[in-house]
Amino acid sequence: MAARQHHGLAETREEAGGGMEASGVTGGWRRRSRWPAAVREARGDGKRTMRLFGWIHTSRTLPTMMDRRLLDAAASGDATMMKHLALHDPAVLLGTTPQGNTCLHISAVHGHHGFCMDVMALNRSLLSAVNNDRETPLVAAVTSGRTSTTLASSFLRCYSDLHLSEAILMQDEHGNNALHHAIRSGHRELALELIAAEPALSKAVNKYDESPMFIAVMRNYKDVFEKLLEIPDSAHGGMKGYNALHAAVRNGNSAIAKQIMETRPALATEEDKYNKNTPLHLAVLRDKIDVLSVLLDHDRSLGYVASSLGAPLLVSAAFRGHVGVARKLLKHCPDAPLAQTNGLICLHVAVWEGQMEFVDFVLGLPQFGRLINMRDKDGDTALHLAVQKCNPKMVAALLLHPDIDVTVLNNRGSDVIGKLWTTTDHSKTLNWNEVSMLMLKADPQNATHIYNVWREAHHKVTKSSREDIKSLTQTYTGNTSLVAILIATITFAAAFTLPGGYSTDAGTEGLPIMARKFAFKAFLISDTLAMCSSLAVAFVCIIARWEDLEFLLHYRSFTKKLMWFAYMATITAFATGLYTVLAPRLLWLAVAVCTLTSLLPILTKILGEWPILKLRFRLGRNFNSELLDMV
Repeated sequence: MAARQHHGLAETREEAGGGMEASGVTGGWRRRSRWPAAVREARGDGKRTMRLFGWIHTSRTLPTMMDRRLLDAAASGDATMMKHLALHDPAVLLGTTPQGNTCLHISAVHGHHGFCMDVMALNRSLLSAVNNDRETPLVAAVTSGRTSTTLASSFLRCYSDLHLSEAILMQDEHGNNALHHAIRSGHRELALELIAAEPALSKAVNKYDESPMFIAVMRNYKDVFEKLLEIPDSAHGGMKGYNALHAAVRNGNSAIAKQIMETRPALATEEDKYNKNTPLHLAVLRDKIDVLSVLLDHDRSLGYVASSLGAPLLVSAAFRGHVGVARKLLKHCPDAPLAQTNGLICLHVAVWEGQMEFVDFVLGLPQFGRLINMRDKDGDTALHLAVQKCNPKMVAALLLHPDIDVTVLNNRGSDVIGKLWTTTDHSKTLNWNEVSMLMLKADPQNATHIYNVWREAHHKVTKSSREDIKSLTQTYTGNTSLVAILIATITFAAAFTLPGGYSTDAGTEGLPIMARKFAFKAFLISDTLAMCSSLAVAFVCIIARWEDLEFLLHYRSFTKKLMWFAYMATITAFATGLYTVLAPRLLWLAVAVCTLTSLLPILTKILGEWPILKLRFRLGRNFNSELLDMV
């Protein structure tokens, strides 16, 4: 007890609490004492106070609110004012703000080094005072920015000289001590000083289970980490079950990972609480090849360890599609486990996640040939899953493997084509139809089944269209009429702004100058056709109120052809109109304009059907246009 009195430390958290209690002297309210027990006892005994601090003599039993003048002096660093106040009433230094801060806290936050030194010379007990957040002046200095690191170092020397170890180890309301804050704030030199002065700081974890070592590794502070690692029982944990090795893997720091494996190899098998990932699983998922190599070089058996969820490393690599990690793992562990506890193998996972590069990697390895027809717990092969995902590239890659068996049945007795039944909602997509064509080629004996699936999908699409007939009609008529009216407006205006203008000569007044030109006649005819056809489409759209699907399909086909005709006629009118004006003097330019405009419909057709053209080119003879009716 004597030692605790000498150091001036708070005895319990309750004694340092920030509550209020009734004062029998004034009848009002005062703050509870946040002062160490020894200081409180000494302040009631003048002789003892003199013995402990050399100068305090007061009859008060509780610290009062801080004098406003002292608060201003602490904030501004006015040591002269502080000394003047302390000279008249030494106990004035013990006053606190509503936040429980002393003048030493305030001056430390503002980085006033001289003021702090003068206050400590007058009353060293302030070093052990804590505010409402359980922060000592040391912590206040550490968290106040780089300008206060020198002050924090001075505080640390004072704490060490006075043997105030418990004050140095004090943790705030979040469980952070001075070392936590120093590392978190990037004060590396100060962190090294704290470790040297009080190694026990390395053992504390905050309320988030973060140790100083974990924070140091997360910030890639190798020098701080090495000092912490030298302390045998220093903590290494982090939030949610992560540890320092997880942090090294996250940052791809092979050097730190190697040091951890040499001194604390058990960390390699610890899992985080949320995802159940070991450091090796994290290295695989984050594609940290160099770190993975370091871990496996130290202990090759780690490559055979699955997580508590049953996921081996190769399955994790397949999930993210990291081929480089898989190669490195197989180099160290050629027979690394391939399957999860639920029967899913790395190929299944890669197919389901759409990792095409990883699928190609697996299919290219002879030792993985057996995986191509391997089943999961539901009896599905990789091809079943690829068809279910409607991934034509994946299906094509699997079908190219020489060992593929397209006739495998799953636990429900369903073959690969049966998976198309479950995905008929996607039957209007090119991917679904391409997969159907690929399977039609791969399993021609099952063609009837494929066409049955297609008919079922077509029936669903038709039924859905009948239910949405009104909205479909509004969509078609709205879009089509807008384009039709636009073309009609353009062609109508062109008819009254004829190329070449009108004649002013006697006898031909008001007639078009180019009336005898063949190109001009072609312009008039094409412009008239474009306007009439577009007006017809617009009028049909206005009167369209059908609720019959067959009639709607007929309307769609009819208006599409008529709009295409109007589009062609408009382009022809544009080309012939310019040709009429340019040909007499710039024949080459007139020909160039006509050539470019004539190519526009072809370009439009190619762009509009480009996905289907690519599919036709990719499948060649296996392309079946009948299966695209729903697209």
